[in-house]
Amino acid sequence: MSSRNLLMTTSALFALGAGIAFGGGVVRAGEATTPAAEAAYDAPVSLTFRFKRHIDDDLAEQDVLIEREPGSGEVFRPTKGDRDLSLPLYAAAEPLAHEPFDETANGPWPKGQPLGLTLGEWLDAKGEAQYSCADGAGHLSVDFTGLVPDGVYTMWHFFMASPPTTPFIGTYDLPVGKRDGTQSVFTADDDGNATFNAAFKPCLQLTGEHLFAGLAIAWHSDGKTYGALPGDFAEVAHVHLYAALPKRSGI
Repeated sequence: MSSRNLLMTTSALFALGAGIAFGGGVVRAGEATTPAAEAAYDAPVSLTFRFKRHIDDDLAEQDVLIEREPGSGEVFRPTKGDRDLSLPLYAAAEPLAHEPFDETANGPWPKGQPLGLTLGEWLDAKGEAQYSCADGAGHLSVDFTGLVPDGVYTMWHFFMASPPTTPFIGTYDLPVGKRDGTQSVFTADDDGNATFNAAFKPCLQLTGEHLFAGLAIAWHSDGKTYGALPGDFAEVAHVHLYAALPKRSGI
């Protein structure tokens, strides 16, 4: 799996999607449709949902690492079993592939650069979102708190095979908005607060018959963005929060 793959989990998509009221979806190239399905695609969508952390789904945080034995030079992906929230976070010395469903793939690896954050500060992040689709145009607004102060972020629309493959082959990731990635960039203030607002065409694709769909934000610890690509995960790009998009109507 490429290290340039974002993450969403099956449990998160089902759990969050089940709690969202929505009115329809959008058509996408390559999908066979009937007149009834096309009418469902064109129906308006209005969603309110929350972003979450990997640990909320009993998964390891994928892109920030802790040194469980100080001075060892070896780092691990944090899990719910790591109770010391004062532990400093590190990058990986080399990019790491996401392995959310493999509990044996949490380290150790050689320690990279310190990230200037503790585990507790990383886990403080929250996001409240509103999304709508009408007449083929989408609008996404998300209020974040607890992000990395002055941190540079990007917003991603991702897809994952349903059910997930074994072994996990990753996700297909698109920047929200313009395909060059310029519309996906936002920056937190010095208190770690940020608002992401974007209007775009076409609308976001919702979860379908064979693909789960979601949103995720990546923090760029090098302060750089990489256009249509997130960058090297765990080294300079770190998925901080994600959210599910529910099943479109008509399926």
